[in-house]
Amino acid sequence: MPSPSANLVTRGQRLALAGLVIGALAIAFSPIFVRLSEVGPTATGFYRTILAVPPLWLFWQFRPASTKSMDAPGLPPLALILIPGLLFAGDLFFWHLSIQYTTVANATLLSNFAPVIVTLGAWLVLREKITPSFLVALLVSICGALMLVGASFQLGGDYVFGDLLAFTTAIFYGAYMIAVAKLRGRHSTQQLMLWSSLVSGLALLPMVWVMGEGLLPPTLTGWATLFGLAWISHALGQSLIAYALGHLPASFSSLVVLIQPVAAAFFGWLWLGEGLQPLQIAGGIVVLGGILLARRAQLKAG
Repeated sequence: MPSPSANLVTRGQRLALAGLVIGALAIAFSPIFVRLSEVGPTATGFYRTILAVPPLWLFWQFRPASTKSMDAPGLPPLALILIPGLLFAGDLFFWHLSIQYTTVANATLLSNFAPVIVTLGAWLVLREKITPSFLVALLVSICGALMLVGASFQLGGDYVFGDLLAFTTAIFYGAYMIAVAKLRGRHSTQQLMLWSSLVSGLALLPMVWVMGEGLLPPTLTGWATLFGLAWISHALGQSLIAYALGHLPASFSSLVVLIQPVAAAFFGWLWLGEGLQPLQIAGGIVVLGGILLARRAQLKAG
C-alpha cells in the first residue's frame, strides 16, 4: 500500500500536470492576440510582460502562507531578478523578429524545438535522468510538430536568417525553462513571475524604440487585446507553467508545452477562420501521443 507521503507526492504531481496543461492552453491564445494587436511585434511583447505585473503583484501579495517561507524579505537575489526575465525577453524579441524574415510556419516549427534544448539542459544542469523511453516520446512529439506545420514549411536562402532567429527563440525559451526550474526550488512561483516579468518588460522597452515601433494602440479593442495577452497568456499561462516546473521534471514539462501549437492551430481555425489540413490534424494527434508516451516514461522512471 502506498504511504501517505507517496500519495501526497502523486496528488501534487497531478495538480502540477493539470496546471501545466491549462498553462499551455492559455499561452496558445498568444498567437491570436499577437495577430490582432494594433502595435508592432516588439511593443506587443513589451505590453505582454509589463501589463502582467499588476496582477502578478497581487498574486505575490496574497500568496498562500505555505509559500511565503520560500521568499526572503527585501529584494530577491540578482539571479532571480535578471536571468529569467532577460531570457524571456530574448525569447519574445527573437520570436517576433523571426516572423519578419521567414514564414510563420518556419518560425513556429523551429521555435518549438525548445524541448530538445530543455532536455539537454535538464540532463546537464538539473541532473535529470533522461531515459530511452522519454527520448522516443520526444522524437514522436517533434515529428508531430513537423507534421503540424510541415505543409507550410519552406526552405531557401531567403529564409535562412529568419530561420536562425526562430531557432534562437527555441534556445532562449529552453534556457528560460531551465532557469525557472532551477530557481523554483528556492523561490515561489509568485515572486519568480513578478520579477522576471518586470525585467522582461524593461528590457523590451528600449527595443521598441530601436525597431521604430509605436507604443500606443489607437483603439480600446487594441488595448483589450494587449490586456488579454498579458493576463491570460502571460500572468495565467506562464505562471502555471512556472508552478509546474517546481513539481515536475523540466524535460517532461517542456514536452507537454507542445500542446500549445496544437491548441493554437485549433483556436486559429475556430476564431480566425484558418483552415486545418488533414496532415495538421494528424500532427496534432501525434504530438498528443508523444506526450502520453512521455508521461508513461516519467511514471516508470519515478
